[in-house]
Amino acid sequence: MFDDVAPRYDLVNDVLSLGQTRSWRRTVVNAVGVRRGQRVLDLAAGTGTSSEPYANAGVHVVACDFSLGMLRVGKRRRPDIDFVAGDATALPFADNSFDATTISFGLRNVNEPRKAIAEMLRVTRPGGKMVIAEFSQPVFGPFRTVYTEYLMRALPAVARKTSSNPDAYVYLAESIRAWPNQEDLAAWIGEAGWTNVEYRNLTGGIVAVHRATKPHAPETPATAKLRRRSTRAAT
Repeated sequence: MFDDVAPRYDLVNDVLSLGQTRSWRRTVVNAVGVRRGQRVLDLAAGTGTSSEPYANAGVHVVACDFSLGMLRVGKRRRPDIDFVAGDATALPFADNSFDATTISFGLRNVNEPRKAIAEMLRVTRPGGKMVIAEFSQPVFGPFRTVYTEYLMRALPAVARKTSSNPDAYVYLAESIRAWPNQEDLAAWIGEAGWTNVEYRNLTGGIVAVHRATKPHAPETPATAKLRRRSTRAAT
């Protein structure tokens, strides 16, 4: 499905979000907050639009996606970015490989999103960050009703005029409507082992950006004994 929409994917997203996508992505980049020389894993990166700000800032970004069609389009446009095919629930990276991991508008398309959150924890270094941007539920009731009507009626209609595979956007509308709200997603993140979980609503809650930190490994009796020995030796 995603291979079919790859050629015009970014254009259609801009149209359907009424131009808000780029602003949302800037918020994500700021939340990740990495510096030049650090390593970032950008999951569900698609054609690499979400990865470009990191590469432009001198950050080593790996754009990972399961859609080979998306990756091919992205690699043609940005050959300087590392594009890697991978499954979010079984990432092809070693433990503690990245200073930060992020996924924008792709977690709800993963068959086992909780497993993906746990995998992101595994590949992030202790003290590193995870940032998730995902469609959520507007916080104002009347606006939530209007938004739901737009999703299920207007979004597929617009997609039919702009996308090469409009049926894919019917699925996307349904997946957004069925996705957990802000608090439920925050609970999933905490249950996976992340700490300092917080979120920020964007555009009235249409999108929520969740951020969390990977805890440092607790000190075991063996490592505590070694630390005490090294401290005594130093004195």
